[in-house]
Amino acid sequence: MFKLMRFNLLLIIITFVSFGAIAQSNPKESEEYKLNKAVYLQAKKYNDIGVAKNALYKLIVLDPNDASLLDSLVLMYFDYNQHAPSLLVSMDILKRDPGNLVALEISATSYENLQLYDKALTAYESLYLRNNNLYTMYKISFLQFNLKRYSESKTSADIILKNEKAEEFKIVFNPDRNTSEEVTMKAAVLNLKGLIAKQEGNKEEARKLFTEAVADGNPFTFAQQNLASLDEN
Repeated sequence: MFKLMRFNLLLIIITFVSFGAIAQSNPKESEEYKLNKAVYLQAKKYNDIGVAKNALYKLIVLDPNDASLLDSLVLMYFDYNQHAPSLLVSMDILKRDPGNLVALEISATSYENLQLYDKALTAYESLYLRNNNLYTMYKISFLQFNLKRYSESKTSADIILKNEKAEEFKIVFNPDRNTSEEVTMKAAVLNLKGLIAKQEGNKEEARKLFTEAVADGNPFTFAQQNLASLDEN
């Protein structure tokens, strides 16, 4: 009788351990995971970002191998302009998946918003090698300008202007909080080249480029302001 009781107790222990092992190998099947996922989805539905974020962190701890959870977290931070967390999460994603274009773009944008322009430039250059996108090249050219690497900035700008899509591709500028203007990539690049010419002391070349940018932008407030600024000095 005593041996039978010991055998039954051992069977219960083995069964409990087996279920524990299954729960560990399938974290999504655990009650704790299901509860936090339900909280996350409900909080997202009601746009309660704080609660959604906390639930998402718990899901990440419960299932650290699910890359999609980090993707959701980085997009949440990015959408709410939390640049430092966006950068840190995107870096973890890139360690796991160096070819993740969304994480690479978020890291580049976050570096830029944190005014770490040299690191932003490196990230955008890596991104351009993968997406061959005109807007990415524009960001590269503009960052080179900010870093006073004028020759490189002009080279990048010329690459854009040689692309026939520069006249079709649109880019949005915000002259103020309540106004947005959609101009062609060509106009944006002409304006940038005008800024370079101005910094290099070539006032007439700058005037020519700003005038072309204004004509192509229609309207393009920044180019108009840059053109007007030449007569203020």
